[in-house]
Amino acid sequence: MNVPTEAIKAQLLCDIPTSSSTRQAPNSTREHVGCSVATGDGSLPPVLLQRAKKLAAEHEQLSATLATGFDAKTAKRAGEIASVATALKDWEAANSSVAELQGMLGSKDAELRELATDELESTKEQIQELGRRLSTALTPKHPFADMPCLLEFRPGPGGMEGRFFTDSLFKMYQGYCSHKGYKARVVKYEVSDGAGDATGSSGESPIQEAILEVQDPGSYDVFRGEAGMHRVQRIPATESKGRTHTSAVAVWVLPSFPEAGADETAADVNDPESDFYVNPDEVRTETMRARGAGGQHVNKTESAIRLTHVPTGTVVSMQDSRSQHRNREEAWRLLRSRVAQQRREQREELAHSMRNSVLSKDRITRADKIRTYNYNQDRCTDHRSGLDVHNLPDVLEGGETLDRVVASVREWLAERDVQAVIAEEEAAAAAAAAGSGDAAPKKGKK
Repeated sequence: MNVPTEAIKAQLLCDIPTSSSTRQAPNSTREHVGCSVATGDGSLPPVLLQRAKKLAAEHEQLSATLATGFDAKTAKRAGEIASVATALKDWEAANSSVAELQGMLGSKDAELRELATDELESTKEQIQELGRRLSTALTPKHPFADMPCLLEFRPGPGGMEGRFFTDSLFKMYQGYCSHKGYKARVVKYEVSDGAGDATGSSGESPIQEAILEVQDPGSYDVFRGEAGMHRVQRIPATESKGRTHTSAVAVWVLPSFPEAGADETAADVNDPESDFYVNPDEVRTETMRARGAGGQHVNKTESAIRLTHVPTGTVVSMQDSRSQHRNREEAWRLLRSRVAQQRREQREELAHSMRNSVLSKDRITRADKIRTYNYNQDRCTDHRSGLDVHNLPDVLEGGETLDRVVASVREWLAERDVQAVIAEEEAAAAAAAAGSGDAAPKKGKK
């Protein structure tokens, strides 16, 4: 960031009038977000700024403690809030620079005024980014953010056309992983029985269920905004009158726990306190013959596995491998991921029900239609971020256009996370004020 030099500061002291007007930039908002956390003048909501200063003060105290001796717990906490302290320091420095530059606008020196004008605009742009960075640093990290993920695809309303588009989405995310350099693995790819040799308008297969694992750490945070109902509007290959049909595909994004023998510190399947822990006594196991194509071995041996988690009713079946042992391993991995996601969602539901804010009224769930792919208009629209993009073929290939959509949703999620923090801080302040009011002595009647 460019800041005034000492020479300019010295000149400023001589030329600033006792009272001068300042120029305020117009508010900068994004059309696809309900409200912006950082306003056009670089200010932040008071509760957010108060939280940042409190954490920065805590970080300073922890750093002083660590300077006298190392303590693992103290070091861990200091590391967790270090980003807040750094972001606040940068944001405050930028605001200080803006104040100085605004004061220069009243200077008698024309050259100084021109310099201040040039630097003021760029500094205000920087302060917007610093405000967003500070807001993001203040939001709690998602507990599954650093984990790999599973993308599950199932056809929704729309009959056979929905099954065809399930294959389109599956291949779209495969292509996206390839373009981004993510390591992806097909866990399940099950074609619908009874569909015969039917194919979609672009040669898609009628998918019953498909699961794609993105194995890179942190991929859950990248893809978690992709969960929901994806709607497609297009003319099916079998449509003789040229009518547009609407179908939908459900996409789930689940955390994927590590392979056996991998580092399981983030998700210990043997720890009863872990979200990924599933008591084997609560799981019913069934073996059966695999269905569909695959040769005599697949159809004649009981290699398929079905697991049922009795407390939640969660059912997982796996038949992709000829090995019953491999199918059992994959089924257990998937079951643990689904149960962990359910537990996480239950906690979120409880938190939302307890939070008295507008966020609870418009919370997005997986049942909502989050995105529309319109073939006739060559358009993809995300209904949360509000972003419209064209070049639908590039979207379905997982190209740069899809990357823009995914990025817009991640920004939208970050905004909502910040708003949730603001709501929690305001609720805590209101509760504290109510508590102090109740504790105050009441005057009785004389």
